[in-house]
Amino acid sequence: MFKKILIANRGEIACRVIRTARRLGIKTVAVYSDADSRALHVALADEAYEIGPAPARESYLDAQAILTAARRSRAEAIHPGYGFLSENAAFAAGCVKAGLAFIGPQAAAIRAMGNKAAAKALAERAGVPVVPGYRGDRQHVAIFAAEAARIGYPLLVKATAGGGGRGTRVVERPNELGAALESARREATAAFGDSRLILEKYLRAPRHIEVQVFGDRRGNLVHLYARDCSSQRRYQKVLEEAPPAALAPALLSNLHEAALKVAHAVKYQNAGTVEFIVERGRFYFIEMNTRLQVEHAVTEMITGIDLVEWQLRVAAGEALPLKQAQIRARGHAIEVRLYAEDPARGFMPSTGRLARLRFPPADTHLRIETGLRQGDAVTEFYDPMAAKVVAWAKDRHGARRRLRAALVETRILGVDSNRDFLLRLIEQPAFRRGSVDTAFIGRHLEALALPAPAPEPALAAAALSRIVAAPPKPAADRFSPWRLRDGWRPSGESVLDFAFDDRGTKRRVRMRFARAGLQLEFGRRCLPALAWALGAGDLAVELGGRHVETSVAWGDRAVQVALADGTWRLGVVETAIRHADTASAASQVVAPMPGKIAAVHVAKGASVTRGQVLLVLEAMKMEHAIAAPSDGVVAEIRYAAGDPVAEGAELMVLAGAKEAT
Repeated sequence: MFKKILIANRGEIACRVIRTARRLGIKTVAVYSDADSRALHVALADEAYEIGPAPARESYLDAQAILTAARRSRAEAIHPGYGFLSENAAFAAGCVKAGLAFIGPQAAAIRAMGNKAAAKALAERAGVPVVPGYRGDRQHVAIFAAEAARIGYPLLVKATAGGGGRGTRVVERPNELGAALESARREATAAFGDSRLILEKYLRAPRHIEVQVFGDRRGNLVHLYARDCSSQRRYQKVLEEAPPAALAPALLSNLHEAALKVAHAVKYQNAGTVEFIVERGRFYFIEMNTRLQVEHAVTEMITGIDLVEWQLRVAAGEALPLKQAQIRARGHAIEVRLYAEDPARGFMPSTGRLARLRFPPADTHLRIETGLRQGDAVTEFYDPMAAKVVAWAKDRHGARRRLRAALVETRILGVDSNRDFLLRLIEQPAFRRGSVDTAFIGRHLEALALPAPAPEPALAAAALSRIVAAPPKPAADRFSPWRLRDGWRPSGESVLDFAFDDRGTKRRVRMRFARAGLQLEFGRRCLPALAWALGAGDLAVELGGRHVETSVAWGDRAVQVALADGTWRLGVVETAIRHADTASAASQVVAPMPGKIAAVHVAKGASVTRGQVLLVLEAMKMEHAIAAPSDGVVAEIRYAAGDPVAEGAELMVLAGAKEAT
């Protein structure tokens, strides 16, 4: 076994590898960019080395900087985690050339499966069915158009070196093909440094099933059962579970066998995932990920196997710890990915400092995997996943209930998050039945993504948090009347007015300090109230006899409030401003987050209509369309393609804009 390894990654996967290595008595070396100098994985590792500036291409994707850190630390092996260089054949070969073990598959297997077209051809030769499509080297638009006509619409444009939904576009009809090719090629180049594309027949509502495989250097190869990754949006996984619900045992057995055929075809070593789409009892190979997957935790929960430990042992030359007949699946596990993003704004990634980050305590049935701590910053440089929450139970219903309870206790403030979206997702009737396919989220998107108006307890918490002092020290008398914030005064009454903007609706709260105690007025409703601080941004509120515990975080012009069943961001309306200049606001075209202009679709002087795409912003490895907020004429274009922009920067000026209705 190794004595010291370097982890060429960041975030929760780096932390996970460090913890497993520590349990095995292996010392760990972290690498970090300028943006991650205070990151959790740096604090956990035995040693840490800076490898470059914040942008990934100048740090975590700099193979030479990582190899230099490995030599300086005298590490014996490199674990690539997932993402970044984990599926880079040249990096794997470079590790071996430098005398380091690469904790992953051999470079030849990465190379064989890294090209999606070549991987499908290999699967076909192994007798595994693939989706009809075009995977040729001729990349001209005319060739794609001819092949698309042969395949038939709708179809998918996919990056040859793609993954995570990047460089993937759905094309419904011929006149959409050119724009889809251009956009996918641009995103693929930015994400993978490879502009090549393939075409595939688009199956509208299949299930996405993947099989975990594992091989060693001695020719042993096993599967560790299947996972269902059908809960996706924009081809990115949101929720994964194992085993897949409502799949016939014979079909699952065929999937296991097909996955092993693909892995045998490349003499696969270490951890890998063979991915399929399943529709109407038939399955098709789509790709093989030659690395550990984000969703590996659900496989670990049902098998009781630490896949990272297996990776380390196999890379050190040991045989697989178990034979196929010894591997058993037990119970059901569900994992959700907690992202810093706003579902109500098209899942726009959110950046900022984590004012509150709280998870329930982990145990044998609940795993929380994160690389973040309260006070850390979520930046635009890396993937916005904040944590994975994984629950296990004897059956799917029990796992879903345990997961829901964990999400109810989770708090993430300072950035927007998809916590409430995930809660609504696992409560959706179709999900509860197990009737999930890759189009499931799209069909229910409005109900899942749009929050309800803030309830009165949320408004109350926002207002009351401004008058509640910090909790007393442990030695203080918790029964002291000075701890209570009930509005008691020796004489007279006073009021304090608040007005909040709840997604365009003004919500007023009057706080009345009366002789009988504190009262909150919501229009004509008047309710007695009481509040006290619980610490770290948490607040207990009693409103009209109802007790709730909340978390509150104030910003410059907004306040976030989290309750068990929802999180709301409320704008703070200054009472001095009685009327907003809505016409001016409606004409603004601003950057919703920092990034780089990828394309500008209109010219100065052009007439535009509300909802028309004006330009494309590239941020957090994805492209985001910026649409006109109202009808108008483009009076000024302030940025060109390739220009970096800050959050809130005015990108265009529209003249003659009318207020959006």
